Amino acid sequence: MLWAITTCLQRLARHALRSRGRFHVQFGTVASVWLVSILMATGCGIYSRVLAEGPSTSLAPIDLSEFRSGIQHWRRIRDESRFITPLPDQPSYAEQQVAEILANILLFQRSNGGWPKDYDMTAILTDQQRQAVRATRDKQDTSFDNGNIHSQVHYLARAYTQMPDPLWREACERGLDFILQAQYDNGGFPQRFPHPQNYQAHITFNDGVMIGNLQVLQLAAQGDAPFAWLDDHRRRSAADAVRRGIECILKCQVRVDGTLTGWCQQHDRYSYEAQPARTFELASLCPQDTTQIARFLMQQAEPSDAMVAAVDAAVHWLQLVKIEGIEVAKVPTETVSFERHDADFDLVVLANPDAKPIWARHYEIGTNRPIFAGRDAIKRYALAEIERERRTGSAWYGRWPAELLKTEYKAWRQQWPSH
Repeated sequence: MLWAITTCLQRLARHALRSRGRFHVQFGTVASVWLVSILMATGCGIYSRVLAEGPSTSLAPIDLSEFRSGIQHWRRIRDESRFITPLPDQPSYAEQQVAEILANILLFQRSNGGWPKDYDMTAILTDQQRQAVRATRDKQDTSFDNGNIHSQVHYLARAYTQMPDPLWREACERGLDFILQAQYDNGGFPQRFPHPQNYQAHITFNDGVMIGNLQVLQLAAQGDAPFAWLDDHRRRSAADAVRRGIECILKCQVRVDGTLTGWCQQHDRYSYEAQPARTFELASLCPQDTTQIARFLMQQAEPSDAMVAAVDAAVHWLQLVKIEGIEVAKVPTETVSFERHDADFDLVVLANPDAKPIWARHYEIGTNRPIFAGRDAIKRYALAEIERERRTGSAWYGRWPAELLKTEYKAWRQQWPSH
């Protein structure tokens, strides 16, 4: 009997794919819901398998850049705690293979509506890997870290706009509900949800957690593409979440001697003060996160005086701490295997009067001196003073604010001369 049902569902799902969604119109909403329920109850993943095997030429390519961090972490950083690990030279789906990527997104979605972090949504999985993913569906390992969850929700929304498949809509709605549920009453987001521990419970800007969630929620609240189909209740909830999120952002901005500066990677959920995370991530002022936050505030249609003041202060601080006359060089050296990555290079800071301005990842609050730390969590003031494993395992310098300072801020500020 189960075999007969399975065979029937496979044929129906294949027909739905070939008909580019006409199946759901022909058989009605009730039949669609019935199909979804059967698939979820059996745990067979038939629809995912059909999509993974079928063509996706009917869907326009969807940008994959939001998944870049998760892809890199899965493929380049070793973590034996993962339920699947990449095979040597494991292939990936191309950007135009939208249906196949969607099959992976549905496959990885947890029963709570979120997704586990640091897996490749574009990987062409083996049958054994797919089975391992299905077996972990009820795990509570969902995390916003490394651009996760809001990226899947955004992708699903863009796919559903192209082809109104109820499975994609349901997965998108469940993911959006997960984001709304995870938000603190004060508007902040933890790095991990549910059951965050230690620094995971802090209000997290690092790796796009706070801003990534708020950007997707803002799209949902506006009701434009790709969320024009969203119901009014979720749209109102998303708008309220964005409002509270902005209030939280403004409360987190660090003041030094009464003057606003930038933001830390993470802030205490109660006091809003800057907080450390991993041993090599000290409480500090962080240009990368400050740049992302300033850009989000600049996207608001009618910024308040407080928002404009926050951006002005952030830009002033970013200008103040830019570093000139140095470059960070990658020097080839013997290959060393560390616990989580291999390195055939080292990083050194060299004097170069012609180098473009650069920023450190962390600045000491109060002095604006670049700071660094290794696994021992000891604050140091030079990259050379921390171990090679950390020198090659984190991005200690970057040019994150360059375009913001060069063109974006000036153009934006001209729109609001009265503030």
